[in-house]
Amino acid sequence: MKLSEIKKHLTSLDTIGFQLPNGEMVAAHFHVTEVGKITKDFIDCGGKVRSEVVINFQLWEERDYNHRLHPEKLLNIIEISEKKFQFDDLEIEVEYQGKETIGKYNLDFDGTNFLLTSKVTACLALDACGIAKPVIKVAEAMSSCCDPKSGCC
Repeated sequence: MKLSEIKKHLTSLDTIGFQLPNGEMVAAHFHVTEVGKITKDFIDCGGKVRSEVVINFQLWEERDYNHRLHPEKLLNIIEISEKKFQFDDLEIEVEYQGKETIGKYNLDFDGTNFLLTSKVTACLALDACGIAKPVIKVAEAMSSCCDPKSGCC
């Protein structure tokens, strides 16, 4: 989900809910402790230099059961962050403290709640790192090895 999308959704909500991939809800007394921009510069396994930029929200819950983050308050935090950091309309990544470590999630919306969706890793240079097998077109295979004069047929 992009920043413009969450802002649009927040204007139509009375309460904010975040649902984990397993269906459980983040406790209603959560806080958004960070809104920022993360830039990651790296080299993939094929040697290509890459850069990735996302807007990051960090969700946190503590024993502060009497306070709830309302949509208009989160919208205000986002707008202050946009002015300070000159955000583009980037994808949002959400950090949330799990039982053992901080999890990173993509963000979606089901019309009622924001959905924390699982992120996955992938090789960005399959063709260069030797994992991917070359794709051979059938026509090429037929013409090179199955020529009637080749002796394979």
